[in-house]
Amino acid sequence: MAHFPEYETYDATGLAGLVRKKDVSPEDLLQAAFERIETRNPSINAVVLRMKEQGKAQAANLDPGSPFSGVPFLLKDLMADYAGVPTSYGNKVLRDIPAEIDSELVSRFKKSGLVIIGKTNVPEFGLMGVTESEVFGPCRNPWNTERSPGGSSGGSAAAVAAGIVPMASGGDGGGSIRIPASCCGLFGLKPSRGRNPTGPKLGQAWQGAVQEHVITRSVRDAAAVLDATQGADPGAPYEIRPPARPYTEEVSADPGVLRIAFNTRSPLGTPVHEECIRAVEETARLLEDLGHSVEEAEPPVDGKALAMSYITMYMGEISADIIGYSRMLGRKITARDVEPQTWTLGMLGRSISGAEFVDSIREWDRAARGMGRYFQTYDAYVCPTIAILPPRVGAFQPGAAEAFGVEVVNRLHLGGLLKRSGIVEQMAERGLRGMPFTQLANQCGLPAMSVPLHRSPENLPVGVQFVGPFGAEDILFRIAGQLERAKPWFDTMPDFP
Repeated sequence: MAHFPEYETYDATGLAGLVRKKDVSPEDLLQAAFERIETRNPSINAVVLRMKEQGKAQAANLDPGSPFSGVPFLLKDLMADYAGVPTSYGNKVLRDIPAEIDSELVSRFKKSGLVIIGKTNVPEFGLMGVTESEVFGPCRNPWNTERSPGGSSGGSAAAVAAGIVPMASGGDGGGSIRIPASCCGLFGLKPSRGRNPTGPKLGQAWQGAVQEHVITRSVRDAAAVLDATQGADPGAPYEIRPPARPYTEEVSADPGVLRIAFNTRSPLGTPVHEECIRAVEETARLLEDLGHSVEEAEPPVDGKALAMSYITMYMGEISADIIGYSRMLGRKITARDVEPQTWTLGMLGRSISGAEFVDSIREWDRAARGMGRYFQTYDAYVCPTIAILPPRVGAFQPGAAEAFGVEVVNRLHLGGLLKRSGIVEQMAERGLRGMPFTQLANQCGLPAMSVPLHRSPENLPVGVQFVGPFGAEDILFRIAGQLERAKPWFDTMPDFP
């Protein structure tokens, strides 16, 4: 690499320190990032929109006192609105419609000194655990380009793993930060419900399941960003208790002796890959070696009922989104405007009654109460992040017969018939069987993180998930900092040109 070859040996905090000391300039970092987009992005398709002029303008007008002054940064192309730039949601219609204003979180990213240089690949409307939209094509994993980086923040994770940027934004409504963090060997934390702002357009996204944050290589970067962004914005539906001290201080703090539960069984009763089981078991032993009290204990929730309630929310939300986008565009959205599976989900959503939707969401409250009681005994819960190794690109795409069936259903508007056929239950298991562990934290509003603690024999990353009590990001950061010191991962990067 011609310019600043040491670039990816630093995390975002380290790069910002170089800028403060004037060892490098923001323009140097900007050039290094764009050089890597030019050389590395073609093989992984992580960055789908380049914002060179916006990045240059930001770099020329930075507050030198901001924590990440001059650090290049990428936005997930979903929810993260940047005024004057489209937020595509992985959709062919929305990719041409510029956002009117910055989202509150993007505004806070800017105030922290991050220089936004582009947007990253996502599945359409963030609906998949892999990143393979029709409009942008599949994103590929830098560890093995035949594999997916996961989703829906797959483009962000792939860009960070490839060393294009030290961190990038993500959103997590069912695992969409933690899944790609696991697949790409990165650290990914989903904050508690309400920790980061969702305004000014949204109060709760996906019934409160979604929280946005970042995907990083170091724990301290994730902590420092949350310090810069956390807190309610005007009109927020609720305010969460602020942290007792900066999260950056928690990363180096001694966690003390914690009571930690672990489990490797899928909440759906479906198979879990042996490497994902091994990752948790090795982590449990490491935690014991670090002095914690560790025991096996499953959460007291009905995994299958939660999966069904999650899919019900999913279908209702996409149906409502189609109505909302029709209103925004001033015309009716048709099947030609979205991918076939998206249209089918929307039809199924329209077949759900209001009573069914509300009854389904109440399952989340039952689970949250159960987890509240669980965390009276335990300080954290450990399980696999996902139940499979990073999937091969295309593995989640429908086969020819299924695609034909979806086409027929969509053409004949058979959503109600599909629902009565039992297809929803089949979709719930098929869609979540490889990724059944992450939705619990979203449905209960709990903080959760994927920590890159394991590699398969094929050198594929395998993350381990930690879930904490509501509002307890401090506990998770203390655990993550301790694990990062005990089993460092920062210098482990893919062999990428």
